[in-house]
Amino acid sequence: MKKIISTNKAPKAIGPYSQAIEINGMLFISGQIPLNPETGLIVDGDITVQTTRVLENIKAILEEAGYNFSSIVKTTCLLSDMTNFKAMNEVYSKYFIEKQPARAAFAVKELPLNVMIEIEAIAVK
Repeated sequence: MKKIISTNKAPKAIGPYSQAIEINGMLFISGQIPLNPETGLIVDGDITVQTTRVLENIKAILEEAGYNFSSIVKTTCLLSDMTNFKAMNEVYSKYFIEKQPARAAFAVKELPLNVMIEIEAIAVK
């Protein structure tokens, strides 16, 4: 049976979706953008600031569900501009120190609220 995961330590969904769904020992985390969960506003700053906020949002959802970064097996990173790839990767590598997940990263035309990055993740127990 699927379980909806929700925490106030990550931003509320800005549409008709859940922060995450857990089913059969797997956690599917919806795409996270750099919203501050306390204010609901996009964080000010460059791609490193935005990537950090996104990964902290993912961390809060993981912890709420009883997972951690080493539980993640796949991520998808959406960037508004591939020139930000290197800087994003530097921040990303600080969260995935060992047992790095499979990953796709690509540029898209636009992201919600005109942010620079969105990351979704799948984790397993």
